[in-house]
Amino acid sequence: MIAQKQPDCVLLAGRHHGLSEGIRGLLESAFEVVVMVADEMSLLESAKRLAAQLAVVDVSLVREDGFGAVRRLREVCPTLKLIVISAHNEISVSQSALAAGADGFVLQRAIATDLLSAVDAVRAGQRFVSHSALAQPQLETCRSPTVSENRSTPKTEITR
Repeated sequence: MIAQKQPDCVLLAGRHHGLSEGIRGLLESAFEVVVMVADEMSLLESAKRLAAQLAVVDVSLVREDGFGAVRRLREVCPTLKLIVISAHNEISVSQSALAAGADGFVLQRAIATDLLSAVDAVRAGQRFVSHSALAQPQLETCRSPTVSENRSTPKTEITR
């Protein structure tokens, strides 16, 4: 009897249907099967039941603590590759995702450019973090608008 090869499978977990559909389109180019779930319980059950190689989890899947869901998924499937996506670009968010057990972190605004690179990296056993998640936000120093001497033409100065 010849053993059949399991199809490449990815779990996609997110509450926002429109975003998940867009992500699914990208993932379909890299995986034979994309399984979409919309809540933590379905994610954990599907992870146990399917032979998925990777899970892409929106941190907003669970309202209270998305990183708790990541930790629970890591406990249920310790060998599953895991990428977290988030709208939040603070360094602390990406660090929390990795500390919770994620192999990669992708910002929602960078999904089109970073997600497939993240998939390739974590499949190869590497960590991946969106470059824009590593950068500190740039602060602009603004001075109050000043009025010229004759008060006829307002002038605004912005220093960067």
